[in-house]
Amino acid sequence: MSFNVLIVDDSAAMRSVIKKIVALSGFKMDRCLEAGNGKEALEILSHTWVDVILSDLNMPEMGGMEMLAELKRDKMLKEIPVIIVTTEGSEDRKHMVCTMGASGFIRKPFLPEEVRKILYQVLGVNDEGSYGEEQSDNAGSDF
Repeated sequence: MSFNVLIVDDSAAMRSVIKKIVALSGFKMDRCLEAGNGKEALEILSHTWVDVILSDLNMPEMGGMEMLAELKRDKMLKEIPVIIVTTEGSEDRKHMVCTMGASGFIRKPFLPEEVRKILYQVLGVNDEGSYGEEQSDNAGSDF
């Protein structure tokens, strides 16, 4: 199983680094979309579904916290897990973004294994990146 990922960061170089780290982690991506700020991310999300968002906090025009607030106001988008990726490491900041609805928090710099673990955790998949064993429950049914 592979997933659609949206990386939101105002630095193109950091977006490339995050994309590379996610790929090196063994996490299976179907599509990897990129946005330079929260406003661009919301525009992408208006016409494209993603399974998870990795977002920086501090960006011009619309930062990660403002984007998270907008996502949580939308009936469809509020279910998308958002992982905050930031250099800000204070427990107060971490608590604040988690209270706002972030599903995970990664401090820069980070290792591929750490990223994969958090991605799997917020998506609710096992260590192989799937939702568990496919169980056939068709006994006694016509289809």
